[in-house]
Amino acid sequence: MNDARTLAYINLFAILGAIPYLCELDPEAAKLIEGQQVSIGFSVKGGPEATLFIGGGKARMVPGTDRCQVKLPFASCEKFNGLIDGTVTPIPTKGFSKISFLLKRFTKLTDRLSAYLRPEPADLQDPEFFRISTTIMFHVIAEAIAQIANEDKVGQFSASNIVDGAAKLAIIDGPAATLLCRNHRLTAIHHAPEKYMAYMEFQGMHLARDLFDGNVNAIAAVGQGQVRIGGMISMIDNINRILDRVALYLA
Repeated sequence: MNDARTLAYINLFAILGAIPYLCELDPEAAKLIEGQQVSIGFSVKGGPEATLFIGGGKARMVPGTDRCQVKLPFASCEKFNGLIDGTVTPIPTKGFSKISFLLKRFTKLTDRLSAYLRPEPADLQDPEFFRISTTIMFHVIAEAIAQIANEDKVGQFSASNIVDGAAKLAIIDGPAATLLCRNHRLTAIHHAPEKYMAYMEFQGMHLARDLFDGNVNAIAAVGQGQVRIGGMISMIDNINRILDRVALYLA
């Protein structure tokens, strides 16, 4: 089972938090923010707060809403989750001059993100679309692991058994991320660590995609050498337990 609060953290920091990678990788998304200067704050009562900063042709997600130009408040985690599944339309409490951006460019941006996160099978036949989609999904999953470790009760139990240090999560010839543990809380850093105590590496983009889509058994892939693990195995074991819960929230 999952809970609405944890899902809200995933939706904000992992799903909407993937917009920066979308804008880096996808030319159509990059055009949507070209020449734009705007910051959109998402404030969820009883849940997460963060601001999406767009400027200089780039985007970044930062915790907190103190410096946002546009503020979108949500009365509950369930309401915010409704934004992601398309059942809730928020009304800004500040930044009305930016409503045109929200209704047009930002909506197109999130539609573009959805196309990569929930692709049509035919779209994945295009090598470039496949690469972008799988890369974005990798970053979403890395961030979701951290959010589940910190907010989900089952995830918190696994995190309580992880010692301080860094673990490397990577796709060979593809993206990499660091899962940094401090006081049994995880932070996802979206590049490879210089030093790490444990690692999990997927053989390639196609294998990673099959694992993400549930088409390959992870244990079997480890046994066949398609997924390499090493270092402090207890660290990887507990991260894997958290990873198992990602599918419950992203399904």
